[in-house]
Amino acid sequence: MINFFKKNKKEPKNFKEVLNYLENLEGNLGKLSEELENLKKESKFSVQKVGVVRFNPFKEVGGDQSFSAALLDGNDSGVVITSLYSRDGNRVYGKPIENGKSEYSLSEEEKKAIEKAVKIA
Repeated sequence: MINFFKKNKKEPKNFKEVLNYLENLEGNLGKLSEELENLKKESKFSVQKVGVVRFNPFKEVGGDQSFSAALLDGNDSGVVITSLYSRDGNRVYGKPIENGKSEYSLSEEEKKAIEKAVKIA
């Protein structure tokens, strides 16, 4: 039977061993800090902010089955996807977003979805 609570590491017996132990901890802490900084930099480019707006493009019939969804990274760049649903079919559009803006014209719903996403801190 394995004893999971048994200490495999020996306790430092003198001041020199304590200093060695602390130096090793300091080195490990430095490596962890460096890795954390790298992760922070890399995560800027992953989806961090999402804004969704549901709406009805045809006021006379149907419900809010259409939507615009903004998927943005830490720099407010990414994509806004719009799905327009009707009885005859479904159309999906995607537009690139750079720093919260697009070179393509945006509908009010797309602008609202981007606004919602950008507000997420």
